[in-house]
Amino acid sequence: MTRIAVVYYSAFGHVYEMAQAAARGAAAMPDTEVRLLRIGEEALEPEAYRSGPGGRTPAGGGQQEDLTRVFDIEGRVRKYRESREQQRGVPPASVSDLEWADGVVWGFPTYYGMMPAQMKLFLERAGLLNLTGGLEGKPAGLLTSAGSIHTGHEAALLTAMVPLLHFGMIIVGSPYTENPEYLTTEGIGGTPYGPSTLAGPDSSLRPDPRELAMAERLGARVAGAAGALAPWNRSRREEKGAPPPT
Repeated sequence: MTRIAVVYYSAFGHVYEMAQAAARGAAAMPDTEVRLLRIGEEALEPEAYRSGPGGRTPAGGGQQEDLTRVFDIEGRVRKYRESREQQRGVPPASVSDLEWADGVVWGFPTYYGMMPAQMKLFLERAGLLNLTGGLEGKPAGLLTSAGSIHTGHEAALLTAMVPLLHFGMIIVGSPYTENPEYLTTEGIGGTPYGPSTLAGPDSSLRPDPRELAMAERLGARVAGAAGALAPWNRSRREEKGAPPPT
């Protein structure tokens, strides 16, 4: 069996839906076992959207009120809580899941053109695998969400590849020939670096069916690559005397 882990962090549910689509795509491949796993909440709490240190309202006066209206802060807090409830049944990801997997699909929202702190912290806690080579040779695909076309989703996907290359993972992208949907001037996500979904500035949008289709294809693509590479990777681990993953 080819083993695929779909590891994601999702605050408002958009990446959760994209991760579910990637898991479906991977599971549709022959002889493939899939684990859908969430990165737990570490730093982000709903109160952070409404107040600064000590519960104080952030400074800014009228400007802050304008931002609150544009980004619908209270609505985002509500969606955040609803999303956490929806994901309650998804098991948390662990380092042992990464060792178990033959390939990994990583999902995360775009924060300032980068991965969020939650994913970065998870990777840092998996740092031992960088020393043991536990992820070397395993294919990795990435997907993300962003507030709009112009808020950094391509930069987030590209910069997220850097730590994965440090772990020795092999990056799997989303080529044009398999994903004609993103060859468009319409306001949808999708990039050669990985699928993406546009959530809207207030997170009110849901993933477009075309975005979900691209995420499914990425899951299948990572599973296919993992199936081809798994025998080679397992033989390399045996040569090193590493115990088999469980």
